[in-house]
Amino acid sequence: MLRRRSDSGQAFPIYITVVAGLLFLAFAYFAVGQAAATRNGAQTAADAAALAAAQDAREQLRAGWLKVILNPLEWAHYLDGRRFLEGAACRKAEDFAARNGAEIVELNDCGRLVNGEEGFTVKVRTIGTVGESVIPGTEGRHAIARATAVIKPRCSFEAPKPKPEPTPEETGKPDPKENDDAEDEKPILGLSCDGVPWTIDPKNPKLPSAADLFIVRLAD
Repeated sequence: MLRRRSDSGQAFPIYITVVAGLLFLAFAYFAVGQAAATRNGAQTAADAAALAAAQDAREQLRAGWLKVILNPLEWAHYLDGRRFLEGAACRKAEDFAARNGAEIVELNDCGRLVNGEEGFTVKVRTIGTVGESVIPGTEGRHAIARATAVIKPRCSFEAPKPKPEPTPEETGKPDPKENDDAEDEKPILGLSCDGVPWTIDPKNPKLPSAADLFIVRLAD
């Protein structure tokens, strides 16, 4: 009986050590998982914010293009995806970052690309901390992530070459005075989106949808 009690007394500290080790491992796995979840959340928020900014810019481009739709000479900057307000797009990015538990910390953490492409780069910081105050030492640590969304035009415009008008000598008739209004009523040809021709009817001018005019995607 004495030996059994002695063995039991010796096993108890080992049992405590094993339990403590398992608890430590469980806590470590929880900490790693919590940190990974926070980082993933930050990246999700950054992706959503960048896409929101680029999509808002895309809608701006279409709206602005519609205002000058009957003047093809004004189309160039819209075809290239350049004429939009950066501030309005970044406000949309702020909104989507907040919806995903993050914030754009500084004004220059959302801005247009400077590498020749059109689009936005956004940097966000999670509102919650890495350990959500459960893990000691993480109370002030936030996850930070960046994302870039690009705008790719899908359309091109090539004005058709005007056919030469016959001279009065060729027709044997006096030169008729062209009516400017009648000239404006001619359909505008030469716009093509993904290889599909699009005719602009001056009486009812329309454009394809914003998604048909421009691709918005996350950069690799």
